[in-house]
Amino acid sequence: MPNNLPDAETWAAPKPPALAEEVSDALQQKAALPISTMMVLGCLAGAYVAFGGLFATVASAGSGDMPYGVGQVLSGLVFVLGLVLVIVAGAELFTGNTMMAGLLVTRRIALRPMLVSWSIVYITNLIGALIVAMLVFGSGIHHDGDGAVGQAALKLAESKGAPDFTAAFASGIVANMLVCLAVWMGYSARSTSDKFFAVLLPISAFVAAGLEHSIANMYLIPYGWMIKTFAGAAFWETASLMPTSYPSVSLAGFASNLLPVTLGNIVGGFVIATAYAVAYLRPSQD
Repeated sequence: MPNNLPDAETWAAPKPPALAEEVSDALQQKAALPISTMMVLGCLAGAYVAFGGLFATVASAGSGDMPYGVGQVLSGLVFVLGLVLVIVAGAELFTGNTMMAGLLVTRRIALRPMLVSWSIVYITNLIGALIVAMLVFGSGIHHDGDGAVGQAALKLAESKGAPDFTAAFASGIVANMLVCLAVWMGYSARSTSDKFFAVLLPISAFVAAGLEHSIANMYLIPYGWMIKTFAGAAFWETASLMPTSYPSVSLAGFASNLLPVTLGNIVGGFVIATAYAVAYLRPSQD
């Protein structure tokens, strides 16, 4: 019988120079996608990252008796769901697409299509994340565990609202360096299980360290704000909490978080992509 299985070379991960070429080609294709496709895939990516945020929130609910580091690592491990869905199912995530900036150095992409792609994907990531936040709030999950899930969501949102600009900017850089390394390694994977393990540790690390990811925050902060604003007296009584305990969970806090974190995420993606572009990619002659 004929052997239709791929040979070992087909399954082997590409060497770093070949991987850089593969990522470069993929990023150029992303910048050239039709706008309608960008919009659909951008909404999906925002929703997928929100699913990861939901999973992490539930995992951290009632974890006060757990050592801090253990609870953080647990949240990081389950948050991986978001990027696994983006990479395996296929979607357009702004933070991964910031690596397009590295291709400017080698003239493999033009500024205008990059900025158009960034703008569309960023806005649609926000739309997808907000839709999931509204659906999750409408489902009443914040009441689960005698309000423990809602309390965990509020605590997360409070920790991110109205941050110090410099700290949030630096945190955004480090966070997206890890995210882009996860995406970069994801391109080397040749199977679904390989993709999962490629992204597992970098994503778990950024979440466990409490670093700032703009698209994740598009879900976490609005969801916390919805709980604070619309949950009602029954929730606060059951959870033994007060809305005044979360002053930074506000739309103003959301805006003050997104600006420095987004800028930091852009720098983080630029750093990773530029390093590999300089090391391995020749400038385009176009």
